Amino acid sequence: MRRLLFICAVLILFVITKQGYALEWQKLHNQADKITLDEASSSVRKNNDSIEDLYVLGLVNLNLHKDEQAKEVFEKVLSVDPKTIEAKWGVAEVLRRQHKPEESEKIVVSIIKERPDFSPAYITLAYIRYFQMRFNDSVRLANKVLAQGEKKVDLSNHVRAHLMLGGSKGMIAHYGGPISKIINGTAVLPNLRRAEEKQPDSAAVLFGLGSFYLLSPSIIGGDLDQAEKYFKKGIEADPLFADIYVRLGQLYQLKGDEQKYEFYLNKALEIDPQNELALDIKSRKCKFICIPDRG
Repeated sequence: MRRLLFICAVLILFVITKQGYALEWQKLHNQADKITLDEASSSVRKNNDSIEDLYVLGLVNLNLHKDEQAKEVFEKVLSVDPKTIEAKWGVAEVLRRQHKPEESEKIVVSIIKERPDFSPAYITLAYIRYFQMRFNDSVRLANKVLAQGEKKVDLSNHVRAHLMLGGSKGMIAHYGGPISKIINGTAVLPNLRRAEEKQPDSAAVLFGLGSFYLLSPSIIGGDLDQAEKYFKKGIEADPLFADIYVRLGQLYQLKGDEQKYEFYLNKALEIDPQNELALDIKSRKCKFICIPDRG
């Protein structure tokens, strides 16, 4: 019996050494969504050698758009254990937000190969593919997360999978023919509603619903008043969510208020000077739908 226990202990040590310290990441992601920065920082001060508390602090910083601070925390985790997959993802997510998709992609692709159950990596890669206009890939990656089931994915990433699926389907419908508009277009709102059921106060959810009502023709539900309501609630929920300001500006452009359009577009670029959506609209490349092209 003792010999068997010894062998098991050796095997466990081998796995930990080979793969790094495995965190209960779903639990930690859900925890990070419920606590403040002060609470997360306090936990780290009390347990400054705790990888779990450090990881949560990194996540809270991400939630607050404190990307550089988040990166510092994730890198501290990696200095303790260089094989911590979750912290590697944290660095990759920061790089994506800093508009360094090639660097981010390299990391998340390696994570997916090593840990195909780690859903945050799929979501990060889905966002990268979306802005590369590889919308079918974004759909595939979002579906992988949803296929894992709610019990194996943290709440926020499960919601993001629905949002990514809805948003990508909308873009496929926009660029597709009549059949694509029917098949893909009708998949948009149901996914946004599923996300809303789970996180009704999420700025990302409010942005998704506002965008649907702004960009959809009135015949399938477009409604500028509804769009404005969702965008303003989204800004209240997260004043640093740059994309919301872009779409809100487009709403006022559609209403003929060029002054407000410029104000909100510039506000987005003030928050995030490299914001893909704002630069796309400002340059009139319109890859992600300008208002005259919304029908």
